[in-house]
Amino acid sequence: MNTLKPIWCAGLLFLTLGGTLSAQETDFDLSAQRSEVQEVAPVPGHKRDHGGIVVNPTPHRMQLDTLHRLDISQGLRLKDRQRCFDDDLGFVRLAAKGPQLDIDFGEKAAARRGVKSVSGAYALDIDAKGVRIVGYDERGAFYGIQTLRQLLESPATAGVRLPYARIDDHPDLPNRGVVEGFYGTPWSHEVRLSLIDFYGRFKMNTYLYGPKDDPYHSCPNWRLPYPEQEAAQIRELVEACRRNRVDFVWAIHPGQDIRWDETDYRNLVGKFERMYDLGVRSFAIFFDDISGERTDPRKQTALLNRLMEEFVEAKGDVAPLTVCPTDYSRLWANPTPQGSLAIYGETLHPAVKVFWTGDVVCSDLTRETLSWVNSRIRRPAYFWWNFPVTDYVRHIVLQGPTYGLDTTLSERELCGIASNPMEHGEASKLALYGVADYAWNIAAYDALDNWERGLGVLVPEAREAYRTFAIHSADTENGYRRAESWETRTFRLDEWTDAAAAALRAEFERVEQAPAILEAKCSNRALLNELRPWLTEFAKLGARGRRTLDLMEAYRADGDVATLWAQYADNRMSDADRRSYEAHRSGTMKLQPFYEEAMEEMGHGLLTRLMGAAPMTLRGIGSFASARTPQTRLMFDNDSTTFYTSGIAQKPDDWIGVDLGGVHDVREVSILQGRNSTDDVDYFDHAVLEYSADGRTWHPLLDELTRQYVIRWTGEAVSARYVRLRRLDSKRTNYAAIRTFEVNPLRVADLGFPLEADDAAAALRMFDGRPDTSYAVDDTLTFGLLPGTKSCTLLMGRPASPVEVEQLAADGATVVARSVVADPFCRIEVAEGAAGIRVKGAAEIFEIVMR
Repeated sequence: MNTLKPIWCAGLLFLTLGGTLSAQETDFDLSAQRSEVQEVAPVPGHKRDHGGIVVNPTPHRMQLDTLHRLDISQGLRLKDRQRCFDDDLGFVRLAAKGPQLDIDFGEKAAARRGVKSVSGAYALDIDAKGVRIVGYDERGAFYGIQTLRQLLESPATAGVRLPYARIDDHPDLPNRGVVEGFYGTPWSHEVRLSLIDFYGRFKMNTYLYGPKDDPYHSCPNWRLPYPEQEAAQIRELVEACRRNRVDFVWAIHPGQDIRWDETDYRNLVGKFERMYDLGVRSFAIFFDDISGERTDPRKQTALLNRLMEEFVEAKGDVAPLTVCPTDYSRLWANPTPQGSLAIYGETLHPAVKVFWTGDVVCSDLTRETLSWVNSRIRRPAYFWWNFPVTDYVRHIVLQGPTYGLDTTLSERELCGIASNPMEHGEASKLALYGVADYAWNIAAYDALDNWERGLGVLVPEAREAYRTFAIHSADTENGYRRAESWETRTFRLDEWTDAAAAALRAEFERVEQAPAILEAKCSNRALLNELRPWLTEFAKLGARGRRTLDLMEAYRADGDVATLWAQYADNRMSDADRRSYEAHRSGTMKLQPFYEEAMEEMGHGLLTRLMGAAPMTLRGIGSFASARTPQTRLMFDNDSTTFYTSGIAQKPDDWIGVDLGGVHDVREVSILQGRNSTDDVDYFDHAVLEYSADGRTWHPLLDELTRQYVIRWTGEAVSARYVRLRRLDSKRTNYAAIRTFEVNPLRVADLGFPLEADDAAAALRMFDGRPDTSYAVDDTLTFGLLPGTKSCTLLMGRPASPVEVEQLAADGATVVARSVVADPFCRIEVAEGAAGIRVKGAAEIFEIVMR
């Protein structure tokens, strides 16, 4: 199932990373399916003290007597009554003598011990006589073994001294697991095997294999057999699942080109037969992300029903099918009795499980959404949770808590939950640790406590460093927002207190140090390999934040402007730095915005000191939550291939605009809407261009703009601090995107003096009053001086090698011979007769200030 945004809102990401879109992504228009909310709910729950005993999922009933311990340092004497578990006990020492480890399962044994009559239920008893595990079935006994394993691995047991215990446990949901259903790079075979072991260890019983970019799962080759090597790997995955008591569910995605005829029915059954021969005993059919006649729900259910009768029931050892309907989200599902879901409810075999993503594609699991869908499909839905998937924000790696799941549900409303993870399988384990806990014991699920436990279980060697990275790597920035950095308080320049600055400095130091600690101590090298690009940028973010606090302290002390500018220049992100960060972002909710805002404030303040008056600023504003993030800077980066995006569906009276920092005379506005100017869907197709001096009273500049990507207004100057583009009446529910938003764009003719540069239009950035824009001089730059100029200040990046500065007369003759400049701040006292300045050498110049 596509999480929708890889096609549309990740366009910038693909431009940046050079990625390509698969045929599946480009053939299906998802433009009408967006409706995520931008509200960021806090993480529920609280961290608890478990006394050094960590068991996940949380048992339904666990009584521990830590005053009495069973010493198993000499080993346990195994009595495997069903002879099923020899290969599952590698974590414990087995001996001919010592306390007994008694393992049994079956309805009679379970009834004697009072084990619940549910697949996966078990009881575990530890006392002076030894350890006894009784399962309702083999899977239940296996789960009891996993609980014993976790008790032995808990810090409080030291691996040999088990507390006396009585545990009665069972799963709440019959289907608990993972669907590999994301777009992007499929997991490697090694990662899949690692994850299957993880599922078994934490009592997940389902792995749905459905990688969107596996051509033999989907178009064009779903009819064809797997090549020999891939078939051997499928067989190995099935065997790994068997060892871990996990159902391997092979999914097929034929809906893009299936023909509703006997030939393709036989093709489908033939593919199932070949997968059956590889050991597969559970199957799913995905009709998601398709269009046209293949979305016909009656033909879909007719196919499923026939397969249930002629394949599933005929085989006798195949589980009932699972289906993902085309209408898998409430956002676009037809709610009427004629809708696809209602037809599913009327016609589909009652044993077939039906997937559902909720109110939108990436959304919380709520009682209300289940009531809505269950009343139509006439069975408890199977929740396909698009978390922690990041195929729509591939520059993000999600490491925050697993939350957004209603803890009042039961199997009466919900037959199961399958998490759709990231393409980074090892990095998905932290979220899956929470999914396993929730699906097993819903009422007891505590999201924050689970996350705190998971950090220590997954990276015990460097828990605190991993926690530092994880707590600042949790938000998606758009769409399905997640809480991030909730323990960190950032502030603006005028909110500075020494205590707040000290606390933030300590956190930035932890951020800076965490990657090196993880590299040195984390034993899961596969996890490190997945996280390393983000960890590299995370360390840079920590150093950047720490230097920003140093600069803020010096700035507040009214330090020397030349020294402050040098610090500012050294702390700004180069274009290469920014490209690297944009590709692997973290700290997006608080840490990076703190850096961006502080640098913006101080850069503007330094320029104001030098100019003697505040220049006009360009700060993005708007009705969307993403307008309060650094993403709006993409409207002002002088690059029409990048864009700000709302990240959620547009609605009536939404708007995107600019704050100029003060009231200025506005005489021209130029806007490029959408991600292109030809056929993009992300724009206001009916809008008005407005201005305001106070943000309360608005006046139109251009009214009734209809289907205009390119918007330009010029006229008699108006006094304004704010300019915005506001949506008028429209049926459009796409995102909104702006590539450029220019106010009073500067032109060479406006300068009042001559300018000679390789790219004169780009060189205007040196005179735009914005310290965040710059021009790179490769060899020579010559510019004139305004009449009466006494001094000229060049604000530069730190030159790689000294540059030469020469003062010229009007005829080009030298007035003051070349002087060598090696510092970012260069103030030139203008000599008598000088009319211009020549800069020779390689330099990045942010602003030239004449006084």
